[in-house]
Amino acid sequence: MRLLVIEDNRNLVANLFDYFEPRGHALDAAPDGVTGLHLATTQTFDAVLLDWMLPRMDGREVLRRLRTEHANAVPVIMLTARDELPDKVDGFRTGADDYLTKPFAMQELEVRLEALLARANGRNRRRVLQVADLSLDLSTLEASRAGQPLHLYPACRKLLEVLMQASPAAVTRQRLEYALWGEEPPDGDMLRSHIYELRRSVDGPFETKLIQTLPRVGYRLHAGGSEEKAADGA
Repeated sequence: MRLLVIEDNRNLVANLFDYFEPRGHALDAAPDGVTGLHLATTQTFDAVLLDWMLPRMDGREVLRRLRTEHANAVPVIMLTARDELPDKVDGFRTGADDYLTKPFAMQELEVRLEALLARANGRNRRRVLQVADLSLDLSTLEASRAGQPLHLYPACRKLLEVLMQASPAAVTRQRLEYALWGEEPPDGDMLRSHIYELRRSVDGPFETKLIQTLPRVGYRLHAGGSEEKAADGA
């Protein structure tokens, strides 16, 4: 997920980054309503975490403008200490998709986000993923690039799915390893070998390279081509 956090509490923002980034999600933050509205309307996010009490423009006004003036349907979860029923009703009527009162558990927020995005995506992820001329059909498990079929081992196909779901955001090595092996990754750097095989299929025959290595972070699939390392070495 790519999340926008509009929140002026620096400790809470830091906690959100510490919790979600190791799980492979990309976060941006805005400390006030004006900056948050600008980011929400000029960039693409999977969801917005919006505080009610904000400097420069409160969360309710951010949400109202997001929905009415910009016709932006991005899922929004209100994060606020205002726990009275009239406040909740006001938040939902203004356009919030969910409402979570502070303090809250990070795991509960994560589950709510997952459920919210599942509903927003028709109760399931996209069945055909597309990045540039690369496509992956999640129903048939067929992958192709520029109309040419790609022959992928199951592990490479799984890595490709995770990278395409996150694109253009980065995916950490830890998240990719978890996708393949869960809590018990094998000894040695098997992930590097699988990424090498994936690159051979996805990028080898083509001039534009889509898979990028981000040193000390992980990998990403980027439609703009790679000006970064072509060799594997995160």
